[in-house]
Amino acid sequence: MKKYLSRMLLGVTALVAVSAAQAGAIDDAVKRGTLRVGMDPTYMPFEMTNKRGEIIGFEVDILKAMAKSMGVKLETVSTAYDGIIPALLTDKFDMIGSGMTLTQERNLRLNFSEPFIVVGQTLLIRKELQGEIKSYKDLNDEKYRLTSKLGTTGEMVAKKLISKAKYHGYDNEQEAVMDVVNGKADAFVYDAPYNVVAVNKAGAGKLVYLEEPFTYEPLAFGLKKGDYDSINFINNFLHQIKHDGTYDRIHDKWFKKTDWLKEME
Repeated sequence: MKKYLSRMLLGVTALVAVSAAQAGAIDDAVKRGTLRVGMDPTYMPFEMTNKRGEIIGFEVDILKAMAKSMGVKLETVSTAYDGIIPALLTDKFDMIGSGMTLTQERNLRLNFSEPFIVVGQTLLIRKELQGEIKSYKDLNDEKYRLTSKLGTTGEMVAKKLISKAKYHGYDNEQEAVMDVVNGKADAFVYDAPYNVVAVNKAGAGKLVYLEEPFTYEPLAFGLKKGDYDSINFINNFLHQIKHDGTYDRIHDKWFKKTDWLKEME
């Protein structure tokens, strides 16, 4: 009898240990009272820093709604994009919410939620090239110089689909765009939502926006591999807000209105 009880207790102990090990990011956030999200706040209009030093944007508002549904506060953790996956894997925050494209390469290292929006790569080109450059294929020549943000799909696409052109990346989007504005680069390769804003905000009349996306890029939240409980919660949250009007309200605020631009001056 004693041996039986001893084995049963060992089994219960092991079960508790496994359950504790399986506690995911969402459970941890609820216990802590804060949802910590890693982001590089330079991606208009998804996450960016306003003139008061606050991080605002479309994705930020979605995450605020998510944190509210959990009964916790949102804590944004500014992280350079090219180091954001290692930072997640070393527990600097609970999840990545930084306009990250769900790629197969990244999916080997992370679990992803369902996409919360789908975008595609587009081009900002020097005004002098209008008519000469009609698509990304026209840039695939060693005489052209491309730029984008390091570690992004803009960089990946430039090197894969426009590989004959010279490439030089930057740590943030604004520096890369200014390279084209100043005539040091011929084109900036980046997501459509950013480029549609940047052409007017930073273009200074010197850029042309080629608006036809030439890639398919679902953006999603990234978590550590194996955290299926958290993925389940996030996916159900996304389904809820896409059917109760919350998603449309947030989307229209950032993509159909321009009031937020005043906060960036």
